[in-house]
Amino acid sequence: MLYVNNNDEILENGGMTIKTGNRSYLYGDGVFESIRIIKGQPINIENHVSRMLEGAKKLKMRPPSFYDVDFFKSRIITLIEKSQINDGGRCRVSLDRSSGGTFYPESNEVEFFIEVYPTEISRFELNQKGIEIDIFTELKKQKNSLSNFKTKSCLIYIMAAISAREKGLGDYLITNETGGILESSSANLFVVSNGVLYTPGLEEGCLAGTMRMQIINLAIKNGIKVYECNILPQNLLVADEIFLTNAISGITWVSGYRTKRYFNVISTKLIGFLNQKWLF
Repeated sequence: MLYVNNNDEILENGGMTIKTGNRSYLYGDGVFESIRIIKGQPINIENHVSRMLEGAKKLKMRPPSFYDVDFFKSRIITLIEKSQINDGGRCRVSLDRSSGGTFYPESNEVEFFIEVYPTEISRFELNQKGIEIDIFTELKKQKNSLSNFKTKSCLIYIMAAISAREKGLGDYLITNETGGILESSSANLFVVSNGVLYTPGLEEGCLAGTMRMQIINLAIKNGIKVYECNILPQNLLVADEIFLTNAISGITWVSGYRTKRYFNVISTKLIGFLNQKWLF
């Protein structure tokens, strides 16, 4: 049996666990984090909690001062143990504005919701078969003060993911209003040319991914140059390699964009560095 924590009430994850009037359910009024579990422990939790709290404040929510890393870590570990996840898993932590009001809320206080799920493996593994990608043109992501955070306003990602599957693709890349490529429907983007990593800058409007930052730091530590810059479609056509990153999958190798094909040399090295760091 799996369990959730709804604002410090632990419930079986087998029935109704979200309360009526939840503003996340009604209006998408909240932020969230997806956290990888390795060997029964949540990893990189400091960066996740930091981004979540900063995002909540951007939404003019008022998380209490005791909402810190230790607060969330202890509750996540309690759920992991109670749900008997001893190896690999994933966790989702949500901060939602307290119930009440319509578009104008009655309060800016917050509630939290934590859920955990097991996975089959307890390490990061590169996909053996690369995925095919293309560019999503139906909708554009706006550059604004919320662009770098994981808010619950996710419709552009949902539409991109659905459209990619309809086209038989592994994923779609999302662009901003000036045509710069930002990310995929579920991950940050890295482009490799001549052994150098390029990734969209935060000022372009991409998500400030926790795994994105881990990869940047690991690459620099291991002598791989990294540049944060505007990525355009023509950059994909001259790249040697493309890969996607997120907190749960780690690194996903892209094998093709339209008629272009890619290697996975750097992504293979980086996933090795990633496992060295987190397989404690």
